[in-house]
Amino acid sequence: MFPKLIVAPMAGGPSTPELVAGAANAGAYGFLAAGYVTPDSLAGQIALTKELTVEPFGVNVFVPGEESTADLSEYQQILELVYGTDPGDPTWTDDHYPAKIDLLVDNPVDTVSFTFGLPSPDDVAELRGVGSKIVITVTSPDEARRAAELGPDALCVQGFEAGAHRGIFVDDGSPSGAPTYGLLAALRMVSATVDLPLIAAGGLVHGADVAAVLTAGAVAAQLGTAFLQCPEAGTQPLHREALHGTRDTAFTRAFSGRPARALVNRFMEANSALAPAAYPQVNSMTKPIRAAAAQEGDPEAMSLYAGQTYAYAPQGTVAEVVALLDTQMRAAIRSVATALDPASK
Repeated sequence: MFPKLIVAPMAGGPSTPELVAGAANAGAYGFLAAGYVTPDSLAGQIALTKELTVEPFGVNVFVPGEESTADLSEYQQILELVYGTDPGDPTWTDDHYPAKIDLLVDNPVDTVSFTFGLPSPDDVAELRGVGSKIVITVTSPDEARRAAELGPDALCVQGFEAGAHRGIFVDDGSPSGAPTYGLLAALRMVSATVDLPLIAAGGLVHGADVAAVLTAGAVAAQLGTAFLQCPEAGTQPLHREALHGTRDTAFTRAFSGRPARALVNRFMEANSALAPAAYPQVNSMTKPIRAAAAQEGDPEAMSLYAGQTYAYAPQGTVAEVVALLDTQMRAAIRSVATALDPASK
């Protein structure tokens, strides 16, 4: 169904047509990120990707949730007072979800994946009707059970090691947005719950990691942080620089109102305990502050999303990283085979 290596959709800039096409041309698979872009911008990205490769690729869409009733006024006042930049309008938005589904029906791609919730049966039927495969991101057996009722082609199982936003359907307001499972535990639990192909995601930056999740039953491994430093990625320069540091990672709602794993900086330390569970309103509020920080060269107020193992991510072009991961994966598989059967040396 998919190559063993998948370049994850990374909303907010890192995912580009060049990154996705480069992955496809190198024998992997890539997803454009529809989150935070207009339908017109997404259409342009799809068109450019199709110019750059004849290989199949996918698009990831954020499913809009219910509008939060949390009081945003106190957090808004704190942001305005401390950062001296007017926060953005905290109005709830569906991220142009219906228009993006219409676009993907009119301009089909190989796969449409969904994060933050479930598409409607009608959405699935429409996309299937134009030949697109369907993948749904889950983080727990219960989410997997609900997703399986829609008959997707595969589930993307996300462990808590993953960088950026957790794919949880409902944010319960806890620090990490429980339930919280590591990737191998999540794979084991989900595979015991549903009979569907599983794509593994979360903290994978080495070919041996890929071999491990394939051994655990996944049909493919989806990696994001491993490709953040590729020249084809749209990662901001300060973000790239921070990836060479020694910061810890942690979950925070400070930037978006939804739990996400990022490199710890002063904005997170000051605001993680204050930010309400209100996505995407908080994301809109902090956007001008994050943009101003990037312009001023201040990584301490930027959302530096990255997985737990970011420090061990490879360097190089997307084609070089794909080749390295494939070599490492094959070496790890041979090593396991030799350990199980020394006579196979």
